[in-house]
Amino acid sequence: MSIEHADHPHHIGPGLATVGIILASVGFGLVPYFARSLTAEGMAPHAIAFFRYAIAATVLLPFVWRARARWTALAWGLIAGIAMGVGWVGYVRAVEIVPVSTAGVLYMTYPVFTLLIAWLVFGDVPGRRAILASLMIVAAAALATSPATVTADQLPALVLSLAAPLGFGFGINVLVHKLTVLNPLARLACVSLGSVLGLMPLMLATPAAAVFPVSASGWGLVAGIALGSALIPQLLYTVAAPVIGTARTAIAGSIELPTMFLVGWFAFAEPVGVAQWIACAIVISAIALTPSRSIRSIAANAAIEGEAGGEEDGLR
Repeated sequence: MSIEHADHPHHIGPGLATVGIILASVGFGLVPYFARSLTAEGMAPHAIAFFRYAIAATVLLPFVWRARARWTALAWGLIAGIAMGVGWVGYVRAVEIVPVSTAGVLYMTYPVFTLLIAWLVFGDVPGRRAILASLMIVAAAALATSPATVTADQLPALVLSLAAPLGFGFGINVLVHKLTVLNPLARLACVSLGSVLGLMPLMLATPAAAVFPVSASGWGLVAGIALGSALIPQLLYTVAAPVIGTARTAIAGSIELPTMFLVGWFAFAEPVGVAQWIACAIVISAIALTPSRSIRSIAANAAIEGEAGGEEDGLR
C-alpha cells in the first residue's frame, strides 16, 4: 500500500469503510484466542507479543527509512512502541490465567489512561463528557473484577495487565503530540519497530523452547496473531477510519469487546455472566458518548489525524 493510498482513501464508500472497521475490530478482538493458544504451547508471553509486532515492523520498515530525516519524531515513536510492546506482555499473561471477558474489560480502560496522561503530562484538560465516559469505564472495570468474578490468586495478573492500557495511553499521547510530522504509515512503522526492539532483550534471555512454537499449528497461530490481529486490522483502520470519521469509527470499533467475550465463550468454554455483559454495555456506551476520545489503534489515530490536518478530533 502506498502512502498516497493511506492519506487519500476516499475511493471507498462509507458503507465499505464501516465494514472494514468492523472486520478490523473483530481481528483485534481475536487476540485472546491466539495468545492463550500459544501460551498453552509453551510460548512465553513476551515472545507472543514480539511476534505480533515483528511482521508489521518488517513490512513497514521502508517507511521508517523514508522518514529518517525526522529522527526526533521517529525516536519518540520508538519509545512509544517500547512502552506498548512491553505493556502488552501483561495483557497476554492475564489472558493466560483469567477469564477472557474480565481481561478484555480491563484492556478497554485505555481511554482512561490516555486522558490522564494527556492531562497530567501535556496539559490537555478533558471535557465533561470525557470525564463521564472515563468514570463509566472505571465502573465497568470494577464490576468485571468484583470478588464474585475474580479469585485472589488472579489479582496479581489483573494488576499487571493494566500495563497494556497504560502503554497504549502513553503511545496515543506521543502520537498526538510528537508524531504529527510523520506520514501515517511511518508512525505505525516506528511504533511497531519500537515494540520489537523493546521486547528483544527479553527474547534473547529466554530459552529457545519458550520463544518459538513447537508445531506447525503453532506457527499458524503466530501468523494469525501477527497478520490477523495486528498488521491487516491496523491497515484496514488506516484506510477506512478517515472515510467515516471519529464517531462512526468508534461505534463500529466497539465490536472488539463483545468479540473477546465470544472468544472466551466459544473457544474456551468460559461462561459470560450478567456482570460481564453489563460491563461490556457500559464500555460501549462510554465509547459512543465520547467518540473523538475513543482510541483503539495507532493506525486509526494516525490516519484520521493525517486526514484532519492535526485537528483535535484526530484522536480516533
